[in-house]
Amino acid sequence: MKKTPKVALLIETSNSYARELLHGVRAWVRENGPWSIRLTEQGRGAAVPAWLSGWDGDGVIARVESERIARGLRMTGLPVIDVSAALPRLVFARVATAAVGAAQLAATHLLERGLTNFAYCGDRRFHWARLRGEAFARAIRVMGGGRCASFTPVPGAVDDEVGEIARWLKTLPRPVGVLACLDLRGQQVLAACRLAGLTVPEEVAVIGVHNDELLCELCDPPLSSVIPNAQRAGYEAAALLARAMAGKRVPVVLHEVAPQGVAARQSTDLAAVDDAKIAGAVRFMRQQAAGGANVGDVLRAVPMARTALERRFKAALGTTPHAHLRKLRIERVKELLVSTSLPVGEIATATGFEHTEYLSAMFRRECGVSPREWRAQHRGRSA
Repeated sequence: MKKTPKVALLIETSNSYARELLHGVRAWVRENGPWSIRLTEQGRGAAVPAWLSGWDGDGVIARVESERIARGLRMTGLPVIDVSAALPRLVFARVATAAVGAAQLAATHLLERGLTNFAYCGDRRFHWARLRGEAFARAIRVMGGGRCASFTPVPGAVDDEVGEIARWLKTLPRPVGVLACLDLRGQQVLAACRLAGLTVPEEVAVIGVHNDELLCELCDPPLSSVIPNAQRAGYEAAALLARAMAGKRVPVVLHEVAPQGVAARQSTDLAAVDDAKIAGAVRFMRQQAAGGANVGDVLRAVPMARTALERRFKAALGTTPHAHLRKLRIERVKELLVSTSLPVGEIATATGFEHTEYLSAMFRRECGVSPREWRAQHRGRSA
């Protein structure tokens, strides 16, 4: 009989990204297994468990968050796949969220709100946080948004970190769009805004990364966040480990997984344009576009002549009302393609398209692939 591989998963379950990694591993095992899996409760960054040194296993998928963890795993002599980007150097083959992709999504989201001032709040303990900050500043510059301030509080007690962030926020030109390196830091930035007496999103619009839905919804106001594709990362990590355990060569390289989009919540729900009428039109579009709203509906919500709307909208945002509505609808379609298993026909109905064929044609024109192809590329599966 073929031996069932024994695999250890050194992945915490305390946050949504790690749990989604585990869902991705499970999906691969269901399709290609079986594996005998050992998963024990542990905190993020915890030392390699003592039982691993004498464990009769075949491979490990781990969040390699420190050099101490890397050393402990190397001493086992087992094949290891790293699903964290905490360390600058690659010790094992690594699968992680694309830093540039996450930064570009956040930059685009904030720029679309008409902001011209930007900042990044990072975490000096992690390599991925530095990469994210550099990529965000570069994306803002390339997209014509100008300079981007950056700040990292000294690691310490939460209240001390929040106080540092509050003092920094007061020095920034406003309104300002702030990317927090992850949702927990975004929660701190929102707390710092309250401490500093700054309104969100009118003076400070905040977006995080990882879209931990429970954490984001518990924030005040609810936190917008970049949606990673952790299930796909877990799936690809399992596929790589299977190759390694089968004796095949797995190079020590980085495998990047593109994020899925942005979950927009109240922390970035603004239109930072000087024209109050256009700001109102943009707000209405964000709320109603996915329901099929058209330019006529916008004009009823924000009364003005159609030619004036077209001219003032183009001056404020560099695009037309019709194109902006189309973009918002396509973004909602993408979100439903990835986060649900609804047929494309039902997604068309839910997003205000009369015919599935019209949605498919528009989607292909905007994205270069059909909705089904886009779903296949972005769901938690190996490419």
